[in-house]
Amino acid sequence: MLLEKLLGFDAKTMNKRTEVVAGATTFLTMCYILAVNPTVLSTTGMDRGALFTATAIASAIATLLLAFMAKLPFAQAPSMGLNAFFAYTLCQAMGYTWKQSLAIMLVEGIVFLLITFLNIREAILNAIPTNLRYAISVGIGMFIAFIGLKNAGIIVSSPATFVSLGKFTPTSILGIIAIVLSGVLMARKVKGSLFYSIIIATVVGIPMGVTQIPDHWIPVSLPQSLTPIFCQFDFDGLLNMRTVMVVISLLLVNIFDTVGTLVGLAYKTHIVRPDGTIPHIKEAMMSDAIGTTCGAFLGSSTLTTYVESASGIAEGGRSGLTSFTTGMFFVLALFLSPVFLLIPGAATSGALVLVGVLMLDSVKLLDLSDVSEAFPAFITMITMVLCYSIADGICLGILSYVILKLCTGQWKKLNMTLIILSLVFIANFIFG
Repeated sequence: MLLEKLLGFDAKTMNKRTEVVAGATTFLTMCYILAVNPTVLSTTGMDRGALFTATAIASAIATLLLAFMAKLPFAQAPSMGLNAFFAYTLCQAMGYTWKQSLAIMLVEGIVFLLITFLNIREAILNAIPTNLRYAISVGIGMFIAFIGLKNAGIIVSSPATFVSLGKFTPTSILGIIAIVLSGVLMARKVKGSLFYSIIIATVVGIPMGVTQIPDHWIPVSLPQSLTPIFCQFDFDGLLNMRTVMVVISLLLVNIFDTVGTLVGLAYKTHIVRPDGTIPHIKEAMMSDAIGTTCGAFLGSSTLTTYVESASGIAEGGRSGLTSFTTGMFFVLALFLSPVFLLIPGAATSGALVLVGVLMLDSVKLLDLSDVSEAFPAFITMITMVLCYSIADGICLGILSYVILKLCTGQWKKLNMTLIILSLVFIANFIFG
């Protein structure tokens, strides 16, 4: 009775062991984020040990909130697209410091919380053309894969061609091994394939000299201190149009990512009502918004619901007991930081590339029959990679959509939200 009240577990139709196994399965398929997130965010100068602790705690908080608030078998953790946005768009491409970027994440989290509470979130989602939503997802996937190839030294800069194939070094060879291994394991439908590929590549990297084992290393320790990144906000220099554009871009990516994943997972659990509504969907979105805000305080990038939750659902997970189990595994992972911090960047390249492959799935949903739809989608995808910026991809994609619709007499397909966003983006490019 208590489990039903707290976590939505119905003893008549559900099994405790099944729910716990499902929760463990979900954790296994998504715990690669504990290795990847610190690796990505530490490129900004943030402390890697503190980032591991922040990632584990933020994931645990958001997933446990979802378990008790929404009672659904889903899990949440830092978004693979938005951690790249944080490190490579905000800090590297746009020149914000990581402290300023954390302040931006906090503002976005608070706005996200407000629009969720006021039910504005779905209205914004519906205002963005379907084709652009799919294109944004595909573009982020390509961007993440590009980062994976770059981090492993497989793709390098070139003065002649901007980018080219890198030389075969121990690091790039380990990256290739990680990518191929990830692809093989995933193709063979091995649960936890990305996690296993990271661990195997890390072990292979030891004799190659890429994986460095410190003296007196032990696999278990007390959690790393959060002090270096906890509440390290810097709001100086953020009151400008460029920052407004960044927050808008973050909100759009977060909305598409979260709502799309929640809807997809809801259909997998067969909880969608006959009228198409999803029970506890607002609570699920609220836990995501709260988790994102807490993550900013802890020093982590924006959180989202993970599509890897589908692995636990496939194992029979149907209630909040599944997500509760996943959340508790994230708590236990806090004591395994030496293992995860041992992992070199090249070993995580397989996970980055394969996540990109999975996000490419949306490309089959694109409407390419109408050039006024296909062109903005193409601009969105290609500029994310070539401009090395998710924000620029979204801006240029929306702008090209509005321009083409106006110039082809299809202005009725535009709405006030798109027009306002276009004006904001144009102002940013002129005065930013």
